[in-house]
Amino acid sequence: MEDFKKRQITFLLQLVGITVLLFGIHSYFFFYFATDTVLFFPIWHTYTFHFGVTLIMYTVINYLFSSGKKDIFNLFMGMTLSKMILAILFLLPLILSDFENKVPDVFNFFIPYFMYLFFEVFSLVKFLQKS
Repeated sequence: MEDFKKRQITFLLQLVGITVLLFGIHSYFFFYFATDTVLFFPIWHTYTFHFGVTLIMYTVINYLFSSGKKDIFNLFMGMTLSKMILAILFLLPLILSDFENKVPDVFNFFIPYFMYLFFEVFSLVKFLQKS
């Protein structure tokens, strides 16, 4: 369990750092280059969603791996599918709304989505290689 805590704290600190960095860059670009664009979801909603889902996925995989389950590929694929379903549910109010311009919201969601997915895969591969 000591490995679990160590990996979890390291990942949490990295995740907070990545979130603050991405959110800062995203907010900067949006503030200076898209001031007249109205979004359905505020940018911080998107980052809160990505932060929470990524943290939960990593925590579950890290815990099960620390508990002795060494074959986590199927678990990762299932949780990635769940993450995709949650993403659709998150965007469902936008999809069903009469909001006029949905494209900026979709881009504001999926660009960080793939960055968080890359970070998550990179972190999991890194700790699996050490084991």
